[in-house]
Amino acid sequence: MRRGTIPGSSGRVRPMRLLGDRGLAAPCEEVTAFDEDLARLVEDMFATMYAAGGVGLAANQIGVPLRVFVYDCPDDEDRRHLGHVVNPRLVATDGPVIRGPEGCLSVPGIEAGTPRFDEAVVEGVRVDGSPVTVRGTGFFARCLQHECDHLDGGLYLDHLTGLRQWRALRAARRAGLSPAPAGASTAETEAAAVEAPAPAPALGGRAG
Repeated sequence: MRRGTIPGSSGRVRPMRLLGDRGLAAPCEEVTAFDEDLARLVEDMFATMYAAGGVGLAANQIGVPLRVFVYDCPDDEDRRHLGHVVNPRLVATDGPVIRGPEGCLSVPGIEAGTPRFDEAVVEGVRVDGSPVTVRGTGFFARCLQHECDHLDGGLYLDHLTGLRQWRALRAARRAGLSPAPAGASTAETEAAAVEAPAPAPALGGRAG
């Protein structure tokens, strides 16, 4: 991205992959080519994230199996955090584990109380290969953990247990999301088997 430009302003909005898509359940590959294609991918990811009303987006959510995510996310003090990370590694988590509302652009309209550490540190590089360290607390720490999960082939649904998971998975089925293919995460696989007539959980959420 050129200095001074708005992230995503030259990007193309790409289709979002949804729960059940095989690419969401597979770990992403390391980026090895730091070229125009990578810069274009990051621009498209920002454009797609903004179009969907999200605060974070991982590359496999638009069908690209590479370790890249973008974010434009507030923390609990409403400080804005804007950027991208290529080949991210979640190197540290700390603080209390807090169960807070979490959603996902790949599981649209469904939100559930999800446990996350209150502090997180991610290391990686930018599109030009220069190193970057991103530290987050509160909601932004939740976002960082959420996006790293995506790149490892996981979803926030995998962190749910018991009744919370059951309700979220049933709501996904009722929303018409496809069952997960073979080899998908446990939470996605269970979504295909949930069959109960109880009320759906509160809807909403805008994480990636």
